[in-house]
Amino acid sequence: MKMRNLVGERFKERPSDCVVDSHALMVRGGYIKQVANGIFSLYTPGKRVTAKIEKIIREEMERVDSQEVLFPVVLPGALWMESGRYESVDNTLARFNDRNGTPMVLGMTHEEASVQLVRDWASSYQKYPFSIFQIQTKFRDEARPRAGLIRVREFTMKDAYSFHTSQEDLEAYYDRMYRAYERVYARAGVPEVVAVKADSGMMGGSVSHEYMLLTDIGEDSIVICPECGYRANMEAADCKVKKAEFEDGPLTKVSTPGIKTIDELCAFLKIDPKQTAKAVVYQRNEDDKVIVIMIRGDLELNETKLRNYLGYAVHPANLDESSPVVAGFIGPVGLSKDVVLVVDKSLEGEAGLVTGANEENYHYTGFNVARDLPNAEFVDVAKAAEGGICPVCGKHSLTIRRGIEVGNIFQLGTKYTKSMNMTYTDANGEAQFPIMGCYGIGVGRLAASVCEVRRDQYGPIWPITIAPWEVQLCCLRVDDPEVHGLADKLYNDMQDEGIEVMYDDRDIRPGAMFSDADLLGCPVRVVVSPKNLKDNLVEISTRDKSVQLKVQKEDTLDTVKKIIADLKKAIADNVPEAK
Repeated sequence: MKMRNLVGERFKERPSDCVVDSHALMVRGGYIKQVANGIFSLYTPGKRVTAKIEKIIREEMERVDSQEVLFPVVLPGALWMESGRYESVDNTLARFNDRNGTPMVLGMTHEEASVQLVRDWASSYQKYPFSIFQIQTKFRDEARPRAGLIRVREFTMKDAYSFHTSQEDLEAYYDRMYRAYERVYARAGVPEVVAVKADSGMMGGSVSHEYMLLTDIGEDSIVICPECGYRANMEAADCKVKKAEFEDGPLTKVSTPGIKTIDELCAFLKIDPKQTAKAVVYQRNEDDKVIVIMIRGDLELNETKLRNYLGYAVHPANLDESSPVVAGFIGPVGLSKDVVLVVDKSLEGEAGLVTGANEENYHYTGFNVARDLPNAEFVDVAKAAEGGICPVCGKHSLTIRRGIEVGNIFQLGTKYTKSMNMTYTDANGEAQFPIMGCYGIGVGRLAASVCEVRRDQYGPIWPITIAPWEVQLCCLRVDDPEVHGLADKLYNDMQDEGIEVMYDDRDIRPGAMFSDADLLGCPVRVVVSPKNLKDNLVEISTRDKSVQLKVQKEDTLDTVKKIIADLKKAIADNVPEAK
């Protein structure tokens, strides 16, 4: 293709509304154009990058015996009512009525559609196991779209669904898919993507992993142990703390006038936050029932863990004079029976603590959890912290990193097959519910994430497997017949060899031409210029500057082919074996 015919503009100035670099570069480079908040059109370079990612995904899905299908974008609300998600999912699910008043939704995920597609066909155990996948447009009405294609409302996603007759069979296939995802990311040029333990959220299921590309602009916090390799999303990371073992004493009520925060309490009593049992207060969404969470004073509450434990939605409390607790002085001893009490594991076995006395201007010292709260049930609802204890190897080694989620896999169990009454007849003639897994990759998000970590200040440095074109051919001085003639010949020869080449023979300044080439980020650059041609030479370089050569013009094609082969081999060498 020729640059003069490429639709879209490339420009130097960074757009003011682009917070992250990948967003800015994809706008400046003519990859995307915003249509509405969180909704984008793709220009040709963006489409070519995502098409290559889709090709990699298709090949890896077929390698694990998943069959491609296609579900509708618009689905009847009745399907989501069967699963129970029509009511339970928040406003990110776009609901509307068609002209006949029938409730409809825009698919944000397709578990219901996958069950609907196969539940009549898969009525016998002899049809199992099987897996299906699609690459389809989805719509999720995100409240805060950001960072270009990294967090959007409309997006293209690969989602796969597997169906099994036993948990063991699901786990075996889950392992195959786990490895297939590692292969996808390695083939896309980001083998450093890591799998982390994750919270299943609205998808349900007992086991899930997220694939994270570690970068400072990521929205997710990842808990990592460099000693043993433990990795988990902050929402799912276990919080393990060392017992403080403060000196015990009698439970004593002390005056703390106007002291309502942990910082104020510690300064007033000259104690460490670890010696406090603080109260965090939430309310149940459906009826505003008050929930008091007691947790060690130096820790933070993990709201996702709390919701998962309670089994219902909650929000931070709005307390007033009618509330059954005394704000600023809440503690577990003498707490109103009208509240739900949750006690974090960090308090298990602790004594000699300070906590609220449930009376204005008073706290207790000498709080002994086993003695003063004998029937407590301890549950992990705290956030893991930097330098915390690894739940696997037990070392004080946890670190917190930021990451972009570029994929996820879930063991769903029978959540959807039961609710939607999908059954099969087993070998004994008994009706059983199939066990499901689901597996997702956001195509546009992966493209933007690769751009975020494979770039310099001038533009993307695309891995050759997903680059919009393999070669950028630059013809300097198109008014020079010899230069233009050689560049034209190289362009035709590369096309004949099946090389993807973007040919720039515009009559523009070299600086402008190279600036546009940087924004397109093609891995190999070939420059034909009068200066080099005087010595019968052509300049060849790679976008990452690892290769910079001048070769005889007759050796240009062979050299380009070798560099392309070397770049592809370097990526292939990082791809793990398939399962």
